[in-house]
Amino acid sequence: MTWPCLTSQGDFKEAFGLFDRIGDSQVAYNQVADIMRALGQNPTNKDVQKILGNPSAEEMANKRLNFDAFLPMLKQVDAIPKGTYDDYVEGLRVFDKEGNGTVMGAELRIVLSTLGEKMNEQEIDALMAGQEDENGSVHYEAFVKHIMSV
Repeated sequence: MTWPCLTSQGDFKEAFGLFDRIGDSQVAYNQVADIMRALGQNPTNKDVQKILGNPSAEEMANKRLNFDAFLPMLKQVDAIPKGTYDDYVEGLRVFDKEGNGTVMGAELRIVLSTLGEKMNEQEIDALMAGQEDENGSVHYEAFVKHIMSV
C-alpha cells in the first residue's frame, strides 16, 4: 500500500494515533471508516461494516481497537477492487438519452441520493459544484474525471 504522503507503517500508525481521543492507543469502531479515508482509501460504509464483522450500533459507538487490529483491516480495504474511469463513464452513459455526452444534472442528483451508497444533499451540492452548464446538463466524462481527482 502506498499513498502520496504515507509510505511506512510508522506513518500509518502516526495517522491512526491522531484519531485516539482518549489516549489509550485505540479508536472507536465508528472512526475506522474516517481513518481509512484519511489514509487515502475510499471504502463504502458497507465494506467497513463487513470488515468490522457487522457490529451493532452500540458496538460501533463503544467498541475500540488498536493499531495492530486496524492494520489488517486497512489492507483488506486496499485489496477491494476499485471502479475504473471507464466503469463510471459507462454507468452514467445509461442516463445519456440523447447520446451527446451529457446527463441532466437533476437526474444525476437523484441517482446520487437514491442508488448505491446514498449521498446527502450537502455532499451532492459539493460534488456537483461547477459541473452543470447553463442548460442544467453535466458532461459526465468530465464529471467522472472531477470525482476521481477529489
